[in-house]
Amino acid sequence: MLRIITQWVEAQAELRRICDRTHDDLVVHKEATVREVLQAVKRKGDKALLHYTAEFDHLSLNVEDLRVSGSELDAAYQQVSKELLDAIRLACEQIEAFHRQRIPKSWVQFGEDEVVLGKRYTPVDRAGLYVPGGQAAYPSTVLMNAVPAKVAKVPRIVMCTPPGPEKKIAPAVLVAAQEAGIEEIYRVGGAQAIAALAYGTDTIPKVDLITGPGNIYVTLAKKLVYGTVGIDTLAGPSEVLIIADGLANPVYVAADMLAQAEHDSMAAAILLTTDSVLARKVVAEVERQLAEHPRRILTEKAIANYGLVVVVDSLKAAAELSNEFAPEHLELEVVDPWALLDQIRHAGAIFLGCSTPEAVGDYLAGPNHTLPTSGAARYASPLGVETFMKHSSLIQYSPTALQKVAKTINVLAKAEGLPSHADSVRLRTENIGDEEF
Repeated sequence: MLRIITQWVEAQAELRRICDRTHDDLVVHKEATVREVLQAVKRKGDKALLHYTAEFDHLSLNVEDLRVSGSELDAAYQQVSKELLDAIRLACEQIEAFHRQRIPKSWVQFGEDEVVLGKRYTPVDRAGLYVPGGQAAYPSTVLMNAVPAKVAKVPRIVMCTPPGPEKKIAPAVLVAAQEAGIEEIYRVGGAQAIAALAYGTDTIPKVDLITGPGNIYVTLAKKLVYGTVGIDTLAGPSEVLIIADGLANPVYVAADMLAQAEHDSMAAAILLTTDSVLARKVVAEVERQLAEHPRRILTEKAIANYGLVVVVDSLKAAAELSNEFAPEHLELEVVDPWALLDQIRHAGAIFLGCSTPEAVGDYLAGPNHTLPTSGAARYASPLGVETFMKHSSLIQYSPTALQKVAKTINVLAKAEGLPSHADSVRLRTENIGDEEF
């Protein structure tokens, strides 16, 4: 049963509990397993990949099976409907159009005395995209990772995804990858896939950056290889927080909560509302919609453990609680969402108005659906073009400009006990007229 809370302190405690739901003792045990996998792949390469695929996925592969063949890629188009192909293409176009607006621009600034400062943006050389799979298919996740990488002009992009029954990868996933411009795809998943991307094997190249969500083993593997490679974020179970006033439709609110809960048994679905009548209606509607839900057992477990309804005194109070939780997805199902927006500081994606369910952002709107979870929206942002790029600082000083700052640099260098820093400037400026610069 979905719980209704009216006390502020209790609501804060419950939100903290939900936010911290992945911090349990089991993680310690799982991290030890992941470390073992990482080290094995680092030492044994492809041999370890095949071993762990057999152990964890119960599939026997040989080295030649790891890379998806061109014939399998071609065949995938024959196995998807025209309707699905059209949907993938439209989503790809929308996502690309949005991310093209986010390309960071290099710039230089010319100051006095021929001082030049600036930033130069360049893509990483190699990016590795992880797409969950096995028993499920997520073409939308392919697009959300692959499209911004292509827009960033990453020279080499590879994708890893776990194989399903009979070593197959879902045709929709293969089609989505090709529509986004990715054809180097490997059938391997889990922590072993992250290890292969981080360290490289004879078959799978070492990359500079790994992006994409996965289960707890994938997340822990990304955490442990960070530093050897860059990562996008440590994605936890999905979550939605809905702020609704008394005019919100309880049928819509309940559907949106269940849309989140059906992802995973640890997914969180939270409603903050100013109306106690709406709260009760949503609870009843969740029960009604759950009755014949195709994924009822999983969804019901998520609602029971991490579902919550909080009745608050005002929308301002709701915004305050929301900012404390910093949700991955935030829906503002209120009469004037733009008026409330100014009070929202922390959220991965914000959906404004009752006609904007989260599913729009998951599939088609354009903004990325790979978002910070578990409170990370306080300091992190959605995946985007800039994730696949880094910048270098540009600095150029003329002899005249260096002469003007020499004394200041000397003072600072001496204060830090670094005499050669001071000498590197002094030797250039004490004979300023004798040498060319």
